[in-house]
Amino acid sequence: MASTVSDRPGYGQLLRTPGAWTFLLPGFAARQPFAMLTIGIVLLVQHTTGSYGSAGAVAAVSGVSMALFAPQTGKLADRFGQRAVLLPGVLVHAVSVTALTALALADAPIWALFLAAVPTGASIPQIGPMVRARWAAVLGAAPGRAASPLMSTAAAFESVTDEFTFVIGPVIATALCTGVHPAAGLIAEAVLTLVGGLFFAAQRATQPPVRGAASPGSPRHASALSVPGVRVLAVAFLGIGAVFGGMQVSLTAFAEEIGSPGSNGVLYGIFAAGNMLAGIACGAIAWKTGPRRRLIAGYAALTLTASGLWAVHSVPLLAGLGLLVGLCIAPALISGYTLVEALVPASARTEAFTWLTGAVALGQAAAVTVAGQLADAHGASTGFLVPLVGTGLALTTLLALRSRLVPSTSGRTVARGIGHRGPVTVD
Repeated sequence: MASTVSDRPGYGQLLRTPGAWTFLLPGFAARQPFAMLTIGIVLLVQHTTGSYGSAGAVAAVSGVSMALFAPQTGKLADRFGQRAVLLPGVLVHAVSVTALTALALADAPIWALFLAAVPTGASIPQIGPMVRARWAAVLGAAPGRAASPLMSTAAAFESVTDEFTFVIGPVIATALCTGVHPAAGLIAEAVLTLVGGLFFAAQRATQPPVRGAASPGSPRHASALSVPGVRVLAVAFLGIGAVFGGMQVSLTAFAEEIGSPGSNGVLYGIFAAGNMLAGIACGAIAWKTGPRRRLIAGYAALTLTASGLWAVHSVPLLAGLGLLVGLCIAPALISGYTLVEALVPASARTEAFTWLTGAVALGQAAAVTVAGQLADAHGASTGFLVPLVGTGLALTTLLALRSRLVPSTSGRTVARGIGHRGPVTVD
């Protein structure tokens, strides 16, 4: 008998899946770039140029580069295997970060930092989507077959892990940049990426099967972006990126304004801790509502809590409101990733996840640029308007296009030759 929502297996059973720990531990270290890179760039470039606008612009170039290249990385991993993509990728990333750091310390012109930021962002290893694809492989999820009851638990667990990296990553990067050397955060990020990525790539037993080239007469594979729901989710996830980018730059500027730069790490850590705690709760709750409604409700709450950030001028109040904002992010993220499981077949899921990850990076890139300019011109408080505007626009998009987040009534979602059968509840 199929498992129901109420008797869904929990985290303990998930973590006892054979082979899970072999990719979870190295994957945790290797996914730190997404949590450490932006704040590391902002702190180093702001130190060397004295401008949050310049720092945000360099970080934005790296984020845009990641957003453009991440889906292609996912597609290549689906076709040629994760190891084939990761091995050269982590090496290129380590060299690129080293070059960007050296140029910043040498007071190179801003255009040189922009050039170095392109390969830095493009080579960020897409560990989160790859881990999600490995969960699908080891749990036996496949098109035309009932999904394992552990898949929804795995989706929540991965979101919690992502949030945990945002708890410790920016805190570690900030502590290294402010307490050791302005470049220490980026150096640590490069080392973690290289070591973690190589160990992750070495775990061949849990790597998803390589899709390879299509055989004669088989349906032609196409981009996961051809699924309408993926496009809507990608636009919505720009809003989450706006929260991350806006909070990172604005909290840094706020800490500088009050003469306590070290408090930035604490404030961002509290914000990210709320994110992680909400993620843990989302994975433990037996939800009676579908992920589409949870996604819209999560964005509504996120927009509401973000609306007060710009008006807060004390550390305790900002910490408390930042915690509330963080608590609202995880439900939106987890619901979005859960919808991917329903909308996209397994053969294109790695790419679909990278589209969402890339959308977060693109939203973050735009946010750090705009928030940096606002902070330079009008003070830190105006930078907090960026999360509000970003989430408000994303919520409007979700409400207007929510019908596209439902699989076709026939129970089959088709993306130019790739399909998924089986009953799916999304509302």
